[in-house]
Amino acid sequence: MLADNSPFSSVFSVSEEVLRAAAAVRFLVLDVDGVCTDGKLYFQENGHPIKCFHAQDGIGIKTALRAGIGVGIITGRNDPCVLARMSQLGVRDYYAGFESKLPKLEALRQKYGLKKEEMAYLGDDWIDLDPMRSVGMPMAVANAVAQVKKEALYVTSARGGEGAVREAVEFLLAARRDGKNPADLWTAATGPARV
Repeated sequence: MLADNSPFSSVFSVSEEVLRAAAAVRFLVLDVDGVCTDGKLYFQENGHPIKCFHAQDGIGIKTALRAGIGVGIITGRNDPCVLARMSQLGVRDYYAGFESKLPKLEALRQKYGLKKEEMAYLGDDWIDLDPMRSVGMPMAVANAVAQVKKEALYVTSARGGEGAVREAVEFLLAARRDGKNPADLWTAATGPARV
């Protein structure tokens, strides 16, 4: 049993059905704007976009990959800075410039031989509704629009760009109820801290 102050204690406040759905996930698909970022669009004078990513989300993505959960990105915008960040994190499945996300979601399902029940999607806006409806574990960030939250089985307490991805990953791992702490997984992979 997890301590009440554990970051995983929220796993016990959802239904058994939601826990089973979360535990079955082998692949997590993420939106970018409003999920991996705060949703604001910043542009330089030359028109190039600037994005702000939360370091905790980066560790969450790497932890998911280390735990055997694949991670993919399907985003409506095509911003080189997002590709650079996801490459740094080891995300190999990156699809940009797709306002219709369902075909790419289906391509991922086929590529990895996944069942609907083995996929999760984390979104925030109407563009995410179709992919959310096509996975076993639809999730939304705290700042998602009302209809997206309504369709989600899990809504993070964190807003997009403020640790929501990390929270979603922790929830998926905690739902496995295997007694493994994601922090231990991280430290085992990285070794002792250097001073």
